[in-house]
Formats: sequence, C-alpha cells, structure tokens
Amino acid sequence: MMLALPLALQQLGFQLMGTVDAAWLGRYDDTALAAAGVGNNLLFAITSIGLGLVMGLDTVIPQAIGAGRYPEARRYLHAGLRLAVLVGLGCTLLVMATPLVLRITDIPEEVASDARVYVYLRALGVVPFLLSVALRSYLAAHNVTRPLIIAVVLGNIANAGLDYVLIFGVEAIGLPPLGVIGAALATVSVQIVIVWVYLASVRALDPDGAVGPLNPGDKSPLPTSTRADLADILKYGGPVAGQLFAEVGIFGVATVIAAHMGTLPAAGHTIALNLSSFTFSVTVGIGAATSVRVGKAIGAGDYALARRRGVMGLVVGLGVMAVFAAMFVIAPSLLANIFTDDPVVIAAAVPLLMIAALFQLSDGAQAIAAGALRGLGDTRATLVGNLIGHYAIGLPISLALGFSAGMGARGLWLGLSAGLTVTAIYLVFRFLAGTRIRSESPR
Repeated sequence: MMLALPLALQQLGFQLMGTVDAAWLGRYDDTALAAAGVGNNLLFAITSIGLGLVMGLDTVIPQAIGAGRYPEARRYLHAGLRLAVLVGLGCTLLVMATPLVLRITDIPEEVASDARVYVYLRALGVVPFLLSVALRSYLAAHNVTRPLIIAVVLGNIANAGLDYVLIFGVEAIGLPPLGVIGAALATVSVQIVIVWVYLASVRALDPDGAVGPLNPGDKSPLPTSTRADLADILKYGGPVAGQLFAEVGIFGVATVIAAHMGTLPAAGHTIALNLSSFTFSVTVGIGAATSVRVGKAIGAGDYALARRRGVMGLVVGLGVMAVFAAMFVIAPSLLANIFTDDPVVIAAAVPLLMIAALFQLSDGAQAIAAGALRGLGDTRATLVGNLIGHYAIGLPISLALGFSAGMGARGLWLGLSAGLTVTAIYLVFRFLAGTRIRSESPR
C-alpha cells in the first residue's frame, strides 16, 4: 500500500487532466465533447504502442533492483529514454495520420473537423509522455514517489486553469474561445513540464551514477546502455504494446461506432468512458505498484513472495473498484452532470454508467493482473488475454447487441463488459498458474 497509493494517485491525476478537459468541453459545446472523445481514442490507439514498448522497463528495472544489480537498472533507464524518443517520433507521425480514418466513417463532419485539429495538436505531446513513463518506472522501482505526486497535482492545477482560459477565451485581452484547440494546447504544455520535473528527480536520486540503497556513498561510473539492454526491454515491452493496442483499440472502435450512431450517443459514450477511465486509472496505479513489488521478488528469486504480493494487489484493487461501482449505481446522473448540464446528454449517459458499474471489478482485476504478470515477466499472457476477451468475445457481442438487437450504445457497452470480464478471468488464472509450482517448491 505504501507504493500503491502514491502510484494510484499519480495515475488518477493524469486521468483527471483528461476528465477536466472533457468537463470544460462539455460545457463549451456537445460537438467539441464528442470530437475530443474521438480524438483521444485515435491518439491513444497509436500512443499505446509506444507506451507498451517503454513499459518493458516495468519488468527489467524492478527485477534488476531486486537482484541488487543497480548499474544494470541504470542502463535500462538510459535505454528506455532512447527508446521513448525513437518510438515516440514514429508514433507522432502515425498519430498525425490517424484522422484519415474519419474519412471512411459516417461521423458528422463538425465532429470530425474538431477531432482532426485536436489530434494534430495532441500529437506534439507523444514524446514527452513516453519519456515521463520511462522516468516514472525508474523512480517507482526506487520507491521514490513524492515528485510523481507533486508534479501531477501542480499539473492538474495548471491544466484546469489553462483549459478554462483557452477553451472559453478571455475577451478582456482579446483571446477568442479556442474550444478543442485550447484543451489540446493546455494538456501538451503540462505534459512537457511534467517530464522535466521527473527528469530532475531522477538526477537528484542518482546524479553521478548507479547508486545502491545499501551503500549510498558508493557510486559507479554512469553506465551507458547497450543493444542487449534495449533488446531486453523490447522482449517484455513488445507483448505489452500489443496488449495495450488491443485494449485501447477496442474502446477506440467503440467510440467510432458510437459516433456513427449519432452525436448524442457519442456524447453519452464519451461521458461514460471518461468516468470509467477515471476509475480504471486507480487500478492502473495499483497495477504499476504490483508490477514493481512482484518484479523485485522475482529478481530476488522468491516466487512465493511474488505470488502473495500479486494477490494482495488484486484484493486492494477489487475493494477500490467495488466502491466505484456503488457510486455509478447510486448517483449516475450526478456524475454525468460533471461533464454537461444538458438533460438529454445526461439521460444518454446514465444507462451506460449503469452498465459500467457491472464491469468495474473485472476492469480492475485485469489491470492489476496485467501488472503482476509484467513483474513476473509473462507479458505475452496479457496480449493473448486481451485478444481473446475483447475481440473474440466482446466485439461480436457489441455489434450484435448494438445493431442487430437494436440496443444502440447500451448493447455496445454490454459487449465491452463481457470482453473485460473474460480478459480478467484469463489474466488472473495465468498469474496464479505462473507462480503456483514455484511458490510451492522448497527454496
């Protein structure tokens, strides 16, 4: 819990930025809200590839530290930063091309137009975002969480202020309302500042070289990463990239389908998705902490401890998500009102939030189990689980219920719920199976 709470708060803070963007845009214009939803899904469908590759650090750095190989951990960070820049530039170019997808859909032109502008501007933040992920992995593995919290708290304050000023404009100084352009500029600006805060924190932690906590005065020369270090990161990060692309991609597909159903279903879908993503982000933080703790245990060769830590992460996460599920059931209209005061849009979002309440537990379980599997080093399982759950099970159900059964957005979300549940069951089983034999064997 000492590590899980700060990482959960940090992840929650990142999600809060997107939620505040959506909340302001919902009060600015329903079309802008729908466009930002479409744009975010296009953006993260591509960015998730780079994110997954860099998240290979969540396996190699904790395992190196658990084994006491601190110079190796430092080399992995160096390789991860190089990877973040190289992959980030490639992802940026791909993100800039994603609005082409909108030309083959029946999304209303006013939504598509705003979504294109939003994506072009947000693409500028891809490299800073991936750099922050690499730096976060190194800091978390060293149990350094204060700068993560400070950066995200100050970032949220700055983002909220910039959002208000840029989205609605300031007539007194001649600044016109910028709508989705303002929301995108605010988020990218904050992303750039956050990465500098993280970088300064890493330098303060280890200014001259790789430092082991057992002997903080003993500093080795600053190690430079090798191709082998990069290959290790990609070995574990490759499947995670596929998993995240599959997971983000299915919600991206769902957003495009919702937009195809009309502006109102798209706006309701965007509200429900933002709230679900907000709660999900807490378990992503818990999953990151679980990955660090499991990875350190694996590095030390203690599989029994790794199993206990993974199970503890699941218990904590399920407890948190049960609370969120209750909130969705008790006060769906109040939650939807955060994003808009239009009663018609709220009415469209409420049924989706009720369905979202159904999959809170499975959504949290799969996120934490994925983190535990990253620590274990079994990242292929996360890819397989997501392909089976979301595409073999969830997507066919979404299409059948949404269109054939005429349930619209409600059918779409029931399919998403089914996919998440199957994914969670698979990933939890794989983690338990991966630690069972070793945890029961004498050391």
